[in-house]
Amino acid sequence: MKKSILFFAVLLTGLFSSSVFSQTDDEPVALGLPGDNLNLYAVLDIFQKSKTLEDFEKALNDPENKVNNLDLNNDGEIDYLEVESNKEGNTHVIVLQVAVNNTETQDVAVIEVGKDKKNNIHVQAIGDEDLYGKDYIVEPSDKVSGTPNPGYKGDATVIVNNNTTNNYNTTTSPSYISTSVSAWPVVLFLFSPVYVVYRSPWHWGYYPPYWRPWRPVYYHDYWGYHGHYYRSPYYRRTAVVRNPRYYNNYVSRRNTSVVVRDNRVNGRYNTTYNGRDYKRPAPVTRPSRPGNTTRPVTRPTNPSTRPGNTTRPVTRPTNPSTRPGNTTKPVTRPTNPSTRPGNTTRPVTPTSPSTRPAVRPAQPTTRPASRPATSRPTQPTATPRSSNGGSNRR
Repeated sequence: MKKSILFFAVLLTGLFSSSVFSQTDDEPVALGLPGDNLNLYAVLDIFQKSKTLEDFEKALNDPENKVNNLDLNNDGEIDYLEVESNKEGNTHVIVLQVAVNNTETQDVAVIEVGKDKKNNIHVQAIGDEDLYGKDYIVEPSDKVSGTPNPGYKGDATVIVNNNTTNNYNTTTSPSYISTSVSAWPVVLFLFSPVYVVYRSPWHWGYYPPYWRPWRPVYYHDYWGYHGHYYRSPYYRRTAVVRNPRYYNNYVSRRNTSVVVRDNRVNGRYNTTYNGRDYKRPAPVTRPSRPGNTTRPVTRPTNPSTRPGNTTRPVTRPTNPSTRPGNTTKPVTRPTNPSTRPGNTTRPVTPTSPSTRPAVRPAQPTTRPASRPATSRPTQPTATPRSSNGGSNRR
């Protein structure tokens, strides 16, 4: 009986905890910025399913997909998203933008599709800083490269293919979808010979006949449509731009709108939250590459070990400190000169030299008397070796 009661208690606890965690996972989060009304996870998912950039633009503005909920000019109607592409080398820069009025355009996000030297393809959706804040980037996750994406809808055949070389087919036969980015239909189109740079033919006041603007919904309802993307294993957030060179080139010419900035500063976009407060998404920081961050941490440890080298100069001064032993040698040497004063006693003992000069002056006085002319001038110059000869000149 006790075992059965314990079993039911554990079961109820598990059910309660699972419900708590599910509520926590489903709890809406918001940036508190205009970009909340265009989910970049959903944008990247539509991009994966599109065959061309024209199809991509049409799908973004399809009210059935419920992806576009932007009203940047705050006129009570959804804005039309235009797609514009540029190509630089093996990198495609696809810009999503909105004509706020007849004179201003605001970039919303940019999708970069790049191929490196090893033919590896990378895709990133980068939100504009005015709408999403800094470093809001969504990209396909690498952890599920062997699992098909069940989010794809259509009559396509799902094929798991991780090869980077694929043949592009322009026929209308059933296509396929793969988790390998290189196998996305739109990616195959971008790197195919038939691709040409795409510019949306639509602009302010001139839209496709199939498009009719609709009223935006509150953010809580919009979250109900696309909140599941935040838990999707097929896409993830990052803070690292894979192709900073091309992205910086784009940033230098990006379109911004004064109207959008004024609406954001004055809080006109906050009506979408209908007075509700939302938690912020979990922050994603650059330590996504910890190996590089640890390197500068380990490098300072090397200089910290180099102080061992600083100990070498500490030991070196000990050598000069031993060299003062050499300084002791001059101390011993002066003892030798101190003994040499005994030599100073030698000049004291040689009284004979002192007597010799006394005898010699008598001789030179007699010699010039006998031979004044025959004496060479060089010889008297030699006599100045003795200090006494100079004293005789005095």
